[in-house]
Order: sequence, then structure tokens, then C-alpha cells
Amino acid sequence: MAAKPATQTGVISIMSPPIVVEQPEGHDQSDDDKDDEEAAHGEKGGSAAGKKKKKRKPRKKKNPTNGVLVQSSPPRVLVASLFAGCQYPIGEEVEYRGENMFRTTSEEKRHLDRMNNEFLTEYRHGAEVHRQVRQWAQRAIMPGQTLTEIAEGIENSVRALTGHQGLEEGDNIKGGMGFPTGLSLNHCAAHYTPNTGNKIVLQNDDVMKVDFGVHMNGRIVDSAFTMTFDPVYDNLLAAVKDATDTGVREAGIDVRMSDIGAAIQEAMESYEVEIGGQTLPVKSIRNLNGHDIIQYSIHGGKSVPIVKGGDQTKMEEGEIFAIETFGSTGKGYVRDDMETSHYAKKADAPNVPLRVSSARTLLNSISKNFGTLPFCRRYLDRLGHEKYLLGLNNLVSSGIVEAYPPLCDVKGSYTAQFEHTILLRPTVKEVVSRGDDY
Repeated sequence: MAAKPATQTGVISIMSPPIVVEQPEGHDQSDDDKDDEEAAHGEKGGSAAGKKKKKRKPRKKKNPTNGVLVQSSPPRVLVASLFAGCQYPIGEEVEYRGENMFRTTSEEKRHLDRMNNEFLTEYRHGAEVHRQVRQWAQRAIMPGQTLTEIAEGIENSVRALTGHQGLEEGDNIKGGMGFPTGLSLNHCAAHYTPNTGNKIVLQNDDVMKVDFGVHMNGRIVDSAFTMTFDPVYDNLLAAVKDATDTGVREAGIDVRMSDIGAAIQEAMESYEVEIGGQTLPVKSIRNLNGHDIIQYSIHGGKSVPIVKGGDQTKMEEGEIFAIETFGSTGKGYVRDDMETSHYAKKADAPNVPLRVSSARTLLNSISKNFGTLPFCRRYLDRLGHEKYLLGLNNLVSSGIVEAYPPLCDVKGSYTAQFEHTILLRPTVKEVVSRGDDY
């Protein structure tokens, strides 16, 4: 989820074995085993002359999964049931460089790393849910589907895989959607999800940013990708993917934000794309940033620029960052546009009197069901709220809830996004959301 406008070594990836489904007691033996036993019994029970030869039954085809639980399509199998002892896959681990190389072998840093076991398990759990859902989505999403179908397909899958449907009071705060599914099309770069009644249909020539979050106990995994169905946009996607990978590579403990932004911009703006007979430069969207993530809050206090600048703020040990980059064929600058769908209760919300009764009721529901996690209007509809817009707007105007309108470049332009969540562990940098897809 976008912040408000404003060579790798030591790579290790470990996949834990999925749980094997044990056969229940008294389970029928295979036909082969039965045949072997009957043949042995025939040999003991009398002369071969007095016995007819028994025909061997044709072998049945074995279950291709060999009794191992696998993910369904659409995803509905609880991820916790797929990994024995909650040993979720470790993300891409990258050793620190320069003055921080000592961290890889430091006993003190290794001890600190081991103390983070529960925190790492929660993050890796959420990351595996994100990978499984997005890889299904990449196969399933096709032109002709409505944006509402796509968003609900992703969100229903996340809820099923985390085991948190979010309908009981407080359940969504334990785990589930970290923020609403962003499905921003073409010139719209971020913060667009369909409201109830939206009839927009995905077209073959659309460029769609798919940005969604998964959380377990408030540990938010924020990762995004872009989908297209026309190869004319390939260079635009390649530029943004390269820029995000550059940002991930440059990020690390004691690294200055300005240095990361300069490297991202250099990578991004080395690309051009030809659309409709025009050769267009790919520009970094200069007023969109990556950001740090803290528990239950998608935007912490730090921003990661995607253009060069003078920010001397450094990344620090133990911090979590969403490294996201946006490229555009337009002006490279976004403004608020279209109908708002994303909202979040402010962590430092003022305690002010609310004169609109529906605002008080709504605030109570938001606090109990989302806390400071972002939500959208569809989520309020899902909880059974009706005629809440007056109350919601009152909460926004009172400074209690923040509204996040869609962020758009000029019409006719195309924007793309890729994003990863990184953990700055004491010993290594872990790209926890990395997958085979991106």
C-alpha cells in the first residue's frame, strides 16, 4: 500500500515439508498387498496341482498427491495445516555489505535473531499466505471479470488461508486482510478498490496494479505486482520490477534514504516504452514512496523515496520496510482523484465529541473490528452496516479516521507498481515476501 504522496550474496531459501496425511486405522490395504498375501496363503494351503492360478487384478492408479495436503484452487486450505510445526518458508536472506558484514557471523547478533522467533513466524506465515493467494490470482484473473469479483476472490482466499473470516468481533484484528485489495487501473497508481455496486470490467488493454496485505497478529506483509494482457506494456513492467529489486538490494541497516531513492530512479528511468507508435520515457512517480511498517500500522514514520533527494534518514536494525516503486508514462506525479474507498483509524486519533450518533456507532465497530488496520466500504457492508456514509465522513472531518483517495497521474498515461516487504534482522536482510513469481 503506497505511502502518502509526500550484487546479492548469501541467498538462502528453505521450504519446510508439508504435513503428510496419515491413513486412519483399519484403512484398506492396497490391491497389490492383498494379492501378495493371497498368493502366499495359496502356497501354504495345499499342493499347487489342486489350486487354480488366481488372476492378478489390474493395479489401481495411486493418488498423485501421495496423501500430502496441497492447496486448492481457489485457495481454501488453511496454510497452518500445510506446514508441520508452523515451520513456514524463510524468505530470501541477503547478507549485509560493507561495515555490516560482521553481522552474519556475530554471536551477539545471532542471539538477538533467535529471540525474534515468534515475530519471524508470524511474518513468514503471512508471507506464505500472500504468495499462495497471489500466485492463484495471477493464473485466475482474466479480462472480462469485474473488479469486484477479483477483489473478493483475493480477500476470500486470504481469509480462508489465515483462518480468520473477520465476521466475529475482533477476529480480523487477530489475522486476515492487512488492508483492502487495491486494483488500480491505467493512470490510477494506488488506493483504488471497488465500492459496493461497482460495475467496472477488466479489459484486455488495461494495466492493473494488484496491491494487498496479509497480517498475522498485526505483522503486515505488504506486497504488490502489476498485471497486463498486452505485451506492449512489457517494458513498463520491466522498468518498475528492476527499480523495486534495486531498492530491495540497496536497502539495509545504516543506509540513507536518499541513496536508495537515487538508485531506484536511475534504474527506473533507464527504460523506455513504445505505446501507440510513441516512444515514452518511464518516470518514477516522485510523490509516491515506500514506507516502514509497524505492528497494526501500515505506515510508520519513515518514507523510502523513489527519486533522488536530500533525506539523510537511515534505516535501522529491527525495522520493517515496504520497498515499493511506481513508474509512469505520464507526468510522474499523482493527485487525489475519483471516489474514496480506503480508510484507516488514526493511531493518535483525538478524543473529540461526536454529535452524529451514527459516527459514534461506526467508530465503536471500526475500533473493535479493524483497530488501526485500513479498511474499505465493502468491509463495512460485509459487517452489516447500512447508511453509514454520513457517520464515516464525520469521523474523517473530526480527524479520527484518515481517508485515502485514489492517487492518479494524468488520464491517458499508464502506471505500474511492484513491492516487497523486507525485515532488517540483526544478522541478515530477509525479503520475506519474495516468491518464484517476483
